[in-house]
Amino acid sequence: MLSHAHEIFLEVAQRLSFTKASQALFISQSAVSKQVKALEEHYKTGLFERLGGSVLLTPAGQRLYQKLLQAKQLQQELQQEMSELTPAFAPAVHLLIGASTTISLYVLPPVVAAWLRQHPQHQLSLKNRNSDNILKALLEHEIELGIIEGIHKVSNVTYTPLLTDEVVAVCAAANPLAGRQLAVSDLLSIPLALREVGSGTLAVLEEALEQHHLRLAALPVRVRLGGTEALKNFVRVEATCLAFLPRQAVLKELASGELVEVKIKDLFLQRKFNFIQRKGTENGGPYREFLRFTQRYYSAKE
Repeated sequence: MLSHAHEIFLEVAQRLSFTKASQALFISQSAVSKQVKALEEHYKTGLFERLGGSVLLTPAGQRLYQKLLQAKQLQQELQQEMSELTPAFAPAVHLLIGASTTISLYVLPPVVAAWLRQHPQHQLSLKNRNSDNILKALLEHEIELGIIEGIHKVSNVTYTPLLTDEVVAVCAAANPLAGRQLAVSDLLSIPLALREVGSGTLAVLEEALEQHHLRLAALPVRVRLGGTEALKNFVRVEATCLAFLPRQAVLKELASGELVEVKIKDLFLQRKFNFIQRKGTENGGPYREFLRFTQRYYSAKE
């Protein structure tokens, strides 16, 4: 088991901030500094260099950080193997997971609830960001497992399929577009409300438009909103804009008639939800178990 001081060092090294580490650990900044100082005295060298308002790892700090990441991975694998050999051994685990907006809001909640019922000794923290930022959080060791939309072609990341989802064009019931079928070229003259850059939903739309030799920049985008709920709430009350949203996110609104799906001929908007892990961490016991649990949960619903 890693010592308390080493766990605190990892938090500071991952975030390069004593303040953010103390907030994540729910302890005072002075307590964080005290533990880091104890490690520096133990190793007889500085682990962090403070330059103005920035915190950087020294060469010794960088070496310690890399070795502790390896030790953490081995610890997780050992706990998993021991729990398989000895069912009575059930250590408390805190899972650090991140997911893009749609997945966090509409896909994961029932899975997390079911998982925690089966593993009452476990804790789980879920970060909700767009796909680009979840990938960044994974690479910066803020999380150990992510679920995002699409594949971002990063060489040191492993992708594992979860679900296929559809993005649909929707508008308010009072919008004159309601009930119409559009051609792709019609989008050149229709006011659009879209997600922010970095969103997986936006990336799917952009890719589909390219198949029709259309650039997103050529379309009349009136507003970009950060987050599925913000965009959904906007298009419900704005009777001129067309929005593109995950079907998972608008099932209730389509059923109630608040929103209406607008068909666009030959525009296919499907995207895949994928687990992401840093290469070499795929066998991390509790994360591998959570990944498989989630796959089974949704396979049973198909």
